[in-house]
Amino acid sequence: MKTRSIKSLTVSEIGLGCMNMSMGYGKADDAESAKLLNQAIDVGYTFLDTAQVYGSGHNEELIGNAISSRRNEYVLATKCGLSREGINGDPAGILKSCEDSLKRLRTDVIDLYYLHRVDPNIPIEESTEALSKLVKDGKVKEIGLSEVCCENLRRAHKIHPIAALQSEYSLWSRTPERGILDVCEELGVAFVPFSPLGRAFLTGAAKDVNNCDKGDLRLSIARPRFEPEAFRKNSELLKPFAEIAEQHNCSMAQLAIAWLLHRQPGVPIPGTKHIEYMKENAGASEIVLSDETVAQLDSLINENTVIGNRYTDERMADADSERD
Repeated sequence: MKTRSIKSLTVSEIGLGCMNMSMGYGKADDAESAKLLNQAIDVGYTFLDTAQVYGSGHNEELIGNAISSRRNEYVLATKCGLSREGINGDPAGILKSCEDSLKRLRTDVIDLYYLHRVDPNIPIEESTEALSKLVKDGKVKEIGLSEVCCENLRRAHKIHPIAALQSEYSLWSRTPERGILDVCEELGVAFVPFSPLGRAFLTGAAKDVNNCDKGDLRLSIARPRFEPEAFRKNSELLKPFAEIAEQHNCSMAQLAIAWLLHRQPGVPIPGTKHIEYMKENAGASEIVLSDETVAQLDSLINENTVIGNRYTDERMADADSERD
């Protein structure tokens, strides 16, 4: 797979989001997930993304158990500051979370350590100082932020260079285009899109809320676009989308990822718990899109043609990234 840079880190241009192996989209099998992680490295993924909140530590333990013996073959990103108890950007909590993650991941150093969410009660500067201390102590190589607005990115960057910003970005979730992508380019911050497949909508395999399994994020925080009527209307966009994918001899998932790779120099991290989808997603690295095709996709699927917000009203109100 081709590579891209995140400050001092060289990573595969498509990363692997690991959350689905522990939560979010129904039950996963640990043995199958261990096979997936090992095969992902074999396929060419060298950038793995996890977080302490994924399965309340389960996902980090899974990675540690499955591939810590291959630690020199992948760049490891994880996150702190978000748990089932809520958001906590307190410096002491960040330092403690890092120690816990290092143990679960069975590693001496985390390559990229993100603040998962901005704590509205803690100045971003204080949280960033804690992350900076971890770099100075040799426990973390680079630091990042997730789902932050332009102002908070600038404030944090003044305290310590931010290597990466992770936020939701896909054909149907365009929030980063309102300003944060420009700030990332200005500051030299790599952009890492999560949910690049629109929570499977852009693959053509998603279902509406009446057909989702218990525990599926599309039943809770990501519900609006998957309500039956909204989903029916949104699905009308997939027929011409599928036709464009067929013209490029690729799957819809590969087309959605290829669009991101063309649009910006960051590293998308599609998540999955299925080995076949992991391999399929990797194939997007070989797809070359023309500017004309990208423009066609831009006009077909965007926040003006999609029905519903990406999150519920309550979650949208709490999203720092929506303040841009």
